[in-house]
Amino acid sequence: MTIQTLTGKTRIAGIFGWPVDHSRSPRLHGYWLQQSRIDGAYIPFATHPSKLEQGIRALPSLGFRGGNITLPHKERALGFVDDLTPVAKRIGAINMLIVRDDGTILGDNSDGFGFIANLQQFQPAWRGAAGPAVLLGAGGAARAIVVSLLDAGVPEIRLVNRTTRRAEEIAEAVGGPIKVLPWDARADALKDAALLVNGTTLGMAGQQPLELDLGKLPTSAVVYDIVYVPLLTELLKAAEKRGNKTVDGIGMLLHQGRPGFKAWFGADAQVTPELRAFVLGQ
Repeated sequence: MTIQTLTGKTRIAGIFGWPVDHSRSPRLHGYWLQQSRIDGAYIPFATHPSKLEQGIRALPSLGFRGGNITLPHKERALGFVDDLTPVAKRIGAINMLIVRDDGTILGDNSDGFGFIANLQQFQPAWRGAAGPAVLLGAGGAARAIVVSLLDAGVPEIRLVNRTTRRAEEIAEAVGGPIKVLPWDARADALKDAALLVNGTTLGMAGQQPLELDLGKLPTSAVVYDIVYVPLLTELLKAAEKRGNKTVDGIGMLLHQGRPGFKAWFGADAQVTPELRAFVLGQ
């Protein structure tokens, strides 16, 4: 039995969400802290939107190194930090806070990093220049995914959402070769695509199913579902059955935690099969 004892030198970070009890980040960072034998702690904060600024601004005076931002705070938190990284500005949302030595707070976004790192871990042969990418969804994760795909050299992103206006807002804000398509065109959008990403909650346990005919998708394309409950979604099952290579969603969560862990606790973190199983509770 390992007993963790905190000291006056404990490095502390946390996560702001409302609600926050669903978050797996405390389990993720707790695993890394114990594995690295670091005198540190990662604390969940159930923070009502009306108290978000107060909570973020309290971090330096309480000795926190920083923290994460999760739903529904990622966009509003932009206004409660002192500086933003270039990638956070492009994405228009933050998921990470870093308290600097002078007490100011830097807002960053590691969601795109997590998305690409997970893709490269499981499909190392994938290259952005291989062809168009189809992204379903225009929610919280979509802008980070769009920015990361553009930076990876994807020649065209076909952004398909149930509400076209939301997709158009992303295209206008981010810029680049983004083509917005209506939801009923999602099957046709798959023609000659090299990557298909489900960035919606469709197919998640308790949500509506994702109805999508993969008939026009090349079998050489990679299919990536950011949903991880269940880990093997119906989309991934259908893709594997027809011979497409696939990527599940849990790795995006795991990899996006690495930059924060390095910034707050001063150590590199690795994503391993043992970590995946632990965070999934297996």
